[in-house]
Amino acid sequence: MPLHVPPAPAPALRSVLTALGSPTAVREARTPSLRAAQGPATPELPLPLHVLDHITETTGPSRARLTGWRFLIRCGERAVAAADTMLTPDGWAFSHFFEGPYIRSTERALRQAESLPQTYQPRLLSVPELYMLTLWLHGERTADPASGQPAADDILVPLAPAPPGIAPHRPHRVAELLPVLTLRLTPTPAAAGLLA
Repeated sequence: MPLHVPPAPAPALRSVLTALGSPTAVREARTPSLRAAQGPATPELPLPLHVLDHITETTGPSRARLTGWRFLIRCGERAVAAADTMLTPDGWAFSHFFEGPYIRSTERALRQAESLPQTYQPRLLSVPELYMLTLWLHGERTADPASGQPAADDILVPLAPAPPGIAPHRPHRVAELLPVLTLRLTPTPAAAGLLA
């Protein structure tokens, strides 16, 4: 079934379009493929970027928070870079361009998600404690993309490169993957003794 991609806030999109139209911003970007791109570059597939902090806290469940919107920058038939925006006191603003393996991995995960029998709202969920990024397929497809927490039945697809021992592009229910991630970050009693 098709994914229900939420529209990005208009100021976030405008900030990316302004940056793409700025020769200085593109020239100073650390994205050789964007600088070398022939033809117009267009921002597509805006995905809300959430961060899941402190997954080993015992004071309550982990909380996801919206930190920005990520746009894939397409030139011709392929994505050549991505652009991140961030929320500032004055509203949405362009943050930076980048490239690397997460761009192709995001495209691959989105194609995988298109073949699932249920419609999802795609989001990105970062787990900074593991240097991990996942495609978060939220079951409430019409939910406000800026809010909400990963539900037990939502699906997480780890993007490549994934942390050692976690297979990229293998879909997991949140209820299955989050406990594994928590265990990966919780020191064992023997390791805790070594650190004392």
